[in-house]
Amino acid sequence: MNYTLQQLRIFKTIAETKSITKASEILHLTQPAVSIQLKKLQEQFDIPLTEVIGRQLYITEFGNEIAQVSERILNEIQTIRYRSRAYKGQLVGTLRISIVSTAKYVMPYFLSGFMREHQGVDLQMDVTNKAGVIGSLEENAVDFALVSVLPEQFDMDMVTLMKNKLFLVGSKAPVEKGRNVKKSDFEKLPFIFRENGSATRRAMVDFLQANGIRTGKRMQLTSNEAVKQAVIAGLGYSIMPIIGLKNELNMGSLQILPVKGLPISTTWNLIWLKSKKFSPIAEAYLEYVRAEKDAIIREKFQWYEGY
Repeated sequence: MNYTLQQLRIFKTIAETKSITKASEILHLTQPAVSIQLKKLQEQFDIPLTEVIGRQLYITEFGNEIAQVSERILNEIQTIRYRSRAYKGQLVGTLRISIVSTAKYVMPYFLSGFMREHQGVDLQMDVTNKAGVIGSLEENAVDFALVSVLPEQFDMDMVTLMKNKLFLVGSKAPVEKGRNVKKSDFEKLPFIFRENGSATRRAMVDFLQANGIRTGKRMQLTSNEAVKQAVIAGLGYSIMPIIGLKNELNMGSLQILPVKGLPISTTWNLIWLKSKKFSPIAEAYLEYVRAEKDAIIREKFQWYEGY
């Protein structure tokens, strides 16, 4: 037999997802490439690894056994890689981070330099909402989390990174140029909200309630990116963090609308449980953030400070 590690990795992913399409997305490969490697692996066995019933892909009993063996082989290869780097005095292992969805526009810039410097470190980053981040902390499943609203139920330490600013945005102004959007204007505007559990939604709702503002038609979407695309398409208006709107603001597909009391300003904080026992990787990353954060903000987020 002459199967490759790539074939085993692909088949393990197919077995986990029960889908060539999903496996190709996870592995960042084309569907034809995944199908070809599956076919080459199958050619080395007389017993089917998969079967298709209707349009659904199923893994055979034999295929499940091969998937389990593949996982063990790939884990051993990973162990060899870690041990090889450890003998060279390099950091090895996984850095685990949970972030709220809007933080995907922030966190990568505070990771890229560290990951380049430490080739033996893998990254596992869960992008979720505030409720998901809290769950990760409760389960001690992560080293760090990045949030703009601090959870109140934990005893935490933190490093403050940068401001998070939320403005009213739309694809076009609902009032004449130069005039603020007033309380009476909001009642005519279709408004797009994030889902329950989102810190962005909480900030928006708090602002509207504190100012006695009622909006027009309401819509709810489950990601910041979905809200952004809906606002660009003219479905409605929203109060959004502008950290993810740089290109849209520059191109004019979105504009900030002046409203008394906005922007809402919070702070991005890298947090961790005070009782957390850091691994060498987590300790090294915290040192990196403390040393480099000001330079990263100056280099990558200078545009943002002007708003």
